[in-house]
Amino acid sequence: MAITDEVQRLTSPVRRWAKVQKHEYSPDEDRPLGGLLGAMGTYLTLTAAGAAAVRASGRELPTRIPLGDAVLLTAATFRIARTIAKDPVTSPLRAPFTSFQGQSGEAEIAEGIREHGGVKHAIGELVTCPFCLAQWVATALVFGYATVPKATRLAALTMTMVAVADVGQFAYDSLQQQAMSGGDDD
Repeated sequence: MAITDEVQRLTSPVRRWAKVQKHEYSPDEDRPLGGLLGAMGTYLTLTAAGAAAVRASGRELPTRIPLGDAVLLTAATFRIARTIAKDPVTSPLRAPFTSFQGQSGEAEIAEGIREHGGVKHAIGELVTCPFCLAQWVATALVFGYATVPKATRLAALTMTMVAVADVGQFAYDSLQQQAMSGGDDD
C-alpha cells in the first residue's frame, strides 16, 4: 500500500467527523474546521518534533527562563506575529490565501480570506491573525532559545527594538498631529 493511500485511510474518519461537526457547528457559514484541525495537528507535530530534536541533540528544554529574556521574547513574539500578519512587506507570503482590502492602520494592511472552507481558508485565517500567529512564533522562539540562545536573544532584541521604535513613531505622529491641530484652534 502506498504511503498516500495509508494517510488517506487514517485521515478519512477525521475528515468525516470534521464534516459532521462543521454542519452542526456552523450550518450557515463555511467554517474550515477540517483545515483548522490540520493546523492544530501541524502545530502539535512540529512542537513534538522540535522537542525530540532538542532531546536528540543532548540539550534540555529550559526549566526556567530569566525574566529579562522572557520579556525580550514576549515583545519579539508580538512584533514578529504582527509583521507576518499585517505588514505590507510580508503580503507576498499571505497572497496565496488572502486578498487585499486596503489599509488598516499606519503601515498595516487589511486582507480578506481568499477561499472559504478548507485548508486554504484555515491558513488564511492563521496568517492574517497576529493573535493566532503569536503561539507559533513564541514556540519557535522558545525552541531557538533552547538550542541557540545567543542568536535567539539577538533576533528577539532586534524585533523588540522594532516594536519600541513603532511606539516612538506613533507617539511622534500623535504629537505632530496635536501640534498641527492646536495651532488652528486659536
